[in-house]
Amino acid sequence: MTLRLLHYSDIENAYDDPDRISRLAGCIDAQRDRRTLVVGTGDNTAPGVLSLVTEGEQALDFFDAIAPDFGTFGNHDFDYGTDRTRELVRRSSQTWLTANVREEAGNERFAADAGTAPYAIRDVGGSRIGMFGVTTPETASINPNASDLTFTDPLAAAERTVSRLREEGADIVVALSHLGRGDEALANAVDVDVILGGHVHSERIEQRNGTLVTRPGVNGHVLLEVTFDGGPEPDVARHRVADAPRNEEVAELMHERKARAGLDSVVATVADPIERTQSTTFRGESRIGNFVADAYRWATDATVGLQNSGGIREGDPLSGDVTVGDLVSVLPFQERVVVAELTGAELLDVFRQAHDPTIGFAEHDWWHGHMSGVELVWNRAESALESATIDGTEVRDDRTYSLATSEYLLHSDREFPTLDASHRVKTGDLQYEVLADYARRFGIDPRVEGRIARR
Repeated sequence: MTLRLLHYSDIENAYDDPDRISRLAGCIDAQRDRRTLVVGTGDNTAPGVLSLVTEGEQALDFFDAIAPDFGTFGNHDFDYGTDRTRELVRRSSQTWLTANVREEAGNERFAADAGTAPYAIRDVGGSRIGMFGVTTPETASINPNASDLTFTDPLAAAERTVSRLREEGADIVVALSHLGRGDEALANAVDVDVILGGHVHSERIEQRNGTLVTRPGVNGHVLLEVTFDGGPEPDVARHRVADAPRNEEVAELMHERKARAGLDSVVATVADPIERTQSTTFRGESRIGNFVADAYRWATDATVGLQNSGGIREGDPLSGDVTVGDLVSVLPFQERVVVAELTGAELLDVFRQAHDPTIGFAEHDWWHGHMSGVELVWNRAESALESATIDGTEVRDDRTYSLATSEYLLHSDREFPTLDASHRVKTGDLQYEVLADYARRFGIDPRVEGRIARR
């Protein structure tokens, strides 16, 4: 018996790099044979520049080229509304599996009319393999465009589905998961052989309670290969996409889409490259975070600017001639900058929540906010905010302050939950438009200035 699974996830802005997405397709081509299933575990249609421009259409080029067998939904696969997601499901080549995403009215499975299924069984390499998909129930709160759907308890859905798969003779059961850190609870609660994970952007290959748990990371840099060859545990191989051959058809299609997008207008020139990696965006103050937060504050004349770390997407450094398209890739969302009005006590709570380690996609030492107009001192040992000053003056509980941030944070109850729609006093331009206007006016040369001290 030999069975292989090729696992990709969270492709996101890989489509904006025709070479990388073509090599991911080429890597899948090179590894695939008749005993292989190709599966994706969410956020493979959005976000990104091409994704924003085409509302996910670019993913269909990739799906047509690699002919994946199965996929499940990530939170960003609903970025352009549920009707658009249904259309992408209907037009894509794989079977979309979801055991816990429901239409808001009634208990009908999401996009059942477009071909979704709760689970599937395939006979491959002498084995009967069962698969199902689950999506983080936080999706409705972290993606406003998914608010008309119901995301049920993924563990309860998994238990029911696994029981049915075992009854129908599945020798191997595989979960396609976009639960992030929820994969640990899934492995502890349900009798599955493998959890192919996503949502959290760091790589993962480990055994958890007798279950193999994998995660290939973000932006199409890695393809994971899980092999069942009759041994006590499956084997895992990690393939670097940069080493793979190109699928020239995919590369050409992405180049054509970029050319048609018309985002090549240069807004500034950057001499000192500005990184936007996970280590820079989630570890405290950073140049890219300061640039975004400063742009928000300038555009709205607010007292404080705030950008959530997770909203800044990973990608190549901003370097040399920076175009509108480059800035779209930093914040590839149809979200506007808003101004919220808060008391000092509420603002201090917002600052404290920048450390919140309980967000479902977070690692324990992450910092979730980038600031402008304020200086913070955070005590790591006591996990407490020591001070917050604006223009050298401590923030006072009884004063009122204005905060410029992304519209998303007024919707989400997972990040900065103190903020909600009741605080809105002004709505501005789209995020990337604000960045472009700021860059044209001031250039792009942010510095780390000691705005956030974590000690």
